[in-house]
Amino acid sequence: MNVISGLPAFLAYFAAAIVLVALYILVYITATAHREMALIRAGNTAAALSLGASLIGYALPLSVAIRNAQSILDCIVWGLVALVVQILIYWLVRFILPDLSRRISQNEIAAAILLGAASLAGGIVNAASMSY
Repeated sequence: MNVISGLPAFLAYFAAAIVLVALYILVYITATAHREMALIRAGNTAAALSLGASLIGYALPLSVAIRNAQSILDCIVWGLVALVVQILIYWLVRFILPDLSRRISQNEIAAAILLGAASLAGGIVNAASMSY
């Protein structure tokens, strides 16, 4: 038995995941009204917390997509579905808190925790729903 026989598949799925995560971050920071990277560089904890939790909320269903995928294309499609769900969660929280971005820009932790918790909850439910 060749212990590295699964290495090509690992590399393919890992590379796809890295590309999907990068795409997610790009789409997410474009969709939000605040500028996460500039805020994080300036030491804004709320921005780091909300973006970090959102990233974990995306990684959860992406990991399930990788685990259950029948092919790399299947994985990518479900990874894109997870991306859309996370963006919708951001917009839902923004609907509930119309001043969400201003509050995060002003380093309000409460707003970041709400967005982060919603992102994590959405990611968990999204992952559980991927039982195909």
